[in-house]
Amino acid sequence: MSDCIFCKIANHEIESNYVYEDDLVTAFRDMNPQAPTHVLVVPKAHYANIVDGVPAQTLAAMAHAVDEVAKKEGIRESGFRVVANTGDDAGQTVHHLHWHVIGGARLTDGMA
Repeated sequence: MSDCIFCKIANHEIESNYVYEDDLVTAFRDMNPQAPTHVLVVPKAHYANIVDGVPAQTLAAMAHAVDEVAKKEGIRESGFRVVANTGDDAGQTVHHLHWHVIGGARLTDGMA
């Protein structure tokens, strides 16, 4: 999708603070972090959300990226949260599938 900000970041048309990358996904730091670690994992191909026909291979790559981010950020053992907002009513503001990896502090119930 030509006007999608996450497509542009994932494909390096707009630079960001990258944490992990492979052929299918990119992970980068959230611009408005809710915790010491707040990284977004996004597929390089455009999917509006998790129910948009995302191939199993892409979902597996996203899960692998979450694990790599957790290891690199030192939160794998202490715990972290993975969040996917789907649709406007759930608070999805960028309509490109993305998973928030949030950790590095004790998380509260109200955090995304």
